[in-house]
Amino acid sequence: MERATTGTRSTGASACCDVLVIGGGPAGSTVAPLLAEKGYRVVLLDKARHPRFHIGESLLPANLPIFERLGVADEVRAVGMEKWAAEFVSPHHEMPQVFRFGEAWDKSIPYAYQVKRAEFDAILIRNAARKGVEVQEGCKATSVEFPADGTVVVRAEHDDGRLAQWQARFLVDASGRDTFLANRFRIKKRNPKHNSSAIYGHFAGARRHAGQAEGNITIFWFEHGWFWFIPMQGDVTSVGMVTWPYFMRSKGTRSLEQFLSEGIASCPALARRMEQARLLNTVEATGNFSYVSERNHGPNYLMLGDAYAFIDPVFSSGVLLAMNSGVAGADTIAACLANPAAAPSALEHFDAVMRRGPKEFSWFIYRVTNPIMRDFFMHPRNLFRVKEALLSVLAGDIFGRTPIWRSIGLFKLLYYLANIVQPRRALMGWKSRRHNIRPVDDPAMYNA
Repeated sequence: MERATTGTRSTGASACCDVLVIGGGPAGSTVAPLLAEKGYRVVLLDKARHPRFHIGESLLPANLPIFERLGVADEVRAVGMEKWAAEFVSPHHEMPQVFRFGEAWDKSIPYAYQVKRAEFDAILIRNAARKGVEVQEGCKATSVEFPADGTVVVRAEHDDGRLAQWQARFLVDASGRDTFLANRFRIKKRNPKHNSSAIYGHFAGARRHAGQAEGNITIFWFEHGWFWFIPMQGDVTSVGMVTWPYFMRSKGTRSLEQFLSEGIASCPALARRMEQARLLNTVEATGNFSYVSERNHGPNYLMLGDAYAFIDPVFSSGVLLAMNSGVAGADTIAACLANPAAAPSALEHFDAVMRRGPKEFSWFIYRVTNPIMRDFFMHPRNLFRVKEALLSVLAGDIFGRTPIWRSIGLFKLLYYLANIVQPRRALMGWKSRRHNIRPVDDPAMYNA
């Protein structure tokens, strides 16, 4: 019997279900209703009660077909700020570069949304309940066992102290950065190729662009990392500083609010847009920003979205990867439960899907602060449709049949050739990155 347990009091008899989902964020609230629509009894546990605050407010065009499939497109549209492009601002280049999604290879979805996650996640979890999912909010999973009979037993505690227990045929870990199963299996590993921290808050009065560009996300590079600037409805703008751990450690005794304010001041282009801004909430921080688990599935469980891996959010990929994993997870579980003989191939396909997203985005993430790659981003060319293919990646169009990969391969080849042509600059960039991503363990630096 595979075990992954923590201590808890006895809960008595188990309630039964086909699928138990831990976590009510975008991954869990995607897989659960899709399985319920297929006729399975699904229980979803979420330790929080919605609405609740969360970062990751910038969506991608590739999210929109999933909204249609879930039946929430109109609700998301009602709370979303239209996002037609992503803007990159570099202190080493005179002009910003704007990537318009309508210029991607597939031009059928030229925009996405920026959303307040409290509203967005509430829409998704309420939709799951409407579709027949038994949603248990304020209920935290505390332990899990995998008996020899092939079922899964999960114990949980409600926020009023009541204990509960479920026996399921299949378990879905969609617990996000809590990484419920990965922690218990001890398979969560810090990503050795990337290491960053984030400090963030919501502001009113930040200066936005005019017209259709009002909702565009802007990425500002600065000496110690980059900032996101995400306009949302109701004059709320999410601003976050993603930086290297060594710089976070320099915070010392300063408050997170003061440290973020000083960081903004060090980025003149962003500071100009924040001159009249005022903070709306408490500034928060998170560390160990990138990680991956050694596996994402077992015979009767899956790990979705951030419960499996988390990558730097510079390309706003988090919600897309979570929801796409929910779609893939629903198809996989249905195949496994309906035909156990087909389970190995279904799980193998699921594994490939889960690894593809982080792999494709990470190639760019690992290099986006390199000065040579920055030149490529700030002066893109569409030779052999390279710019269109790059825009498709930025739009999240990496799981379908859009034929971008030959052009993406050419983009990578050109990048490697540029490094050969500029060896001193390439070496300096490599050394700088190696210095930046070194681990710095100081939990106090994330305290307010």
